[in-house]
Amino acid sequence: MRDIGGGVDGGSWKGRFARIWARAFHSVRGRVTAIAVGAAAVVLSICLLLVLALIRQRSVGEAAETASHTARSLAIKAVTERLGDPIPRINTAHTDLVQVVGAHNEVLAASLRLHGDPPVSTARPADADDIRIDTTACPQNFNHCLYVVGFHVGESAYGQPVTVYAAVELPGLLNDDGAALGARALILLLALICLIGLGTWTAIGAALRPVEEITGELAEITASDLSRRVPVHYSGGGEVQELAETVNATLGRLEQATDRQRRFVAEASHDLRNPIAGLLTRLEVLDGEDEDYPWKEDVSEAVHDVERLSAIVEDLLELARLEAGAAPPSVTLDLGGLVRDEIAQRMTDRLPITADLADGIWVRGSGLRLSRVLENLLANAERHGREGVRVQVRADGPQAVLGVYDDGAGVPEEYRERIFERFARLKESRDRDTGGTGLGLPIAREIAHNFGGTLGVVDGPGGRFEMRLPLAEPPAEPGGPETEV
Repeated sequence: MRDIGGGVDGGSWKGRFARIWARAFHSVRGRVTAIAVGAAAVVLSICLLLVLALIRQRSVGEAAETASHTARSLAIKAVTERLGDPIPRINTAHTDLVQVVGAHNEVLAASLRLHGDPPVSTARPADADDIRIDTTACPQNFNHCLYVVGFHVGESAYGQPVTVYAAVELPGLLNDDGAALGARALILLLALICLIGLGTWTAIGAALRPVEEITGELAEITASDLSRRVPVHYSGGGEVQELAETVNATLGRLEQATDRQRRFVAEASHDLRNPIAGLLTRLEVLDGEDEDYPWKEDVSEAVHDVERLSAIVEDLLELARLEAGAAPPSVTLDLGGLVRDEIAQRMTDRLPITADLADGIWVRGSGLRLSRVLENLLANAERHGREGVRVQVRADGPQAVLGVYDDGAGVPEEYRERIFERFARLKESRDRDTGGTGLGLPIAREIAHNFGGTLGVVDGPGGRFEMRLPLAEPPAEPGGPETEV
């Protein structure tokens, strides 16, 4: 039987970043932040457009009023007298951009700032009965566009029809500097959106932090001890407190159901041991008789089947003890030395075993239980290997690694999510193997977890199983007696 492990390649930093980004975006926090940012962008854009429109309307209105007042006053004056050259500014309420333009577009008089310049506008009233012109102009010698109001005077002191133009510079929003101002407004808009996004992300994170704490606590509880409960003080009251209380109630029901299942498995397995042992004894007696009965071959097959049934019952009992936390005392031991001794005692291996065992790899655990892990991994490798099995013990950072590698077909990646399920088999296992109990790797994984470690399948050719345990401090006298707690 090939049980399936779940080693996962960490991948490149780009892959990790992509997974983090996808997880953040698809989370409640990410979705709420995205909605808030999108809504803020729409609202702020509309507000910005409205503000710009109001500014433009007000600026144009003020410019038109000033220019109109100036042009009208000077046009009335031009009926009876020349305005002078340069035309003096009447007062601060009037603009100092004034021109008197003749019938042939010649500048007859101008204020000091427009002195010597061409006409600011050549527009004339479209209707003979109309005397006012409103237009805009952007002379090259001005940094800003101008709002121009002109009044046509049919009979003037200049002896010909003239048009008196008064101009007011428009603010940057409405002239060539408008692009720069728009860019600044866009930058401000983006900054506000970013602030809103950051604020929303932070606020939602703070609101969901109790949920994250409950989630983390729940993951630890379900992975270790169902008798623990989620602290209600994590919740902070309200809906999250109700969630914590509901989680605790669910954990209570789950603990009861799990306990009932464990008791049933343990009691059923225990009650089956004696009948199976008695049946096996009787069959072995019949199988050992010298007489050649017609059913002797069937008895031999029955002995094999009952032995396998007995092994399954023993494994079920062992798994029940492990899940109940019934572990022997932990000791500090040399993992490499333990594996070396176990390999040396094996006499019936189908495939040769190559060992690469580092010394001084100290771990905390039970020698009996860790030997069971090695035995199960080697049995699994021998069933699926072709020419040999390699066993390795090494240190990897703060962890000790026990690796058992075979040169078989390996475990397909799509099956690695089914991590050590009881009686799980790949199709290849069902076709080739009938000797396993289907509980070897689940037991090995449970043992690894009991000692704070992990067991899974890693990438590489063939079947590659690795158990990782926390490294321990060596005993006071290396090579001396194991220290027990």
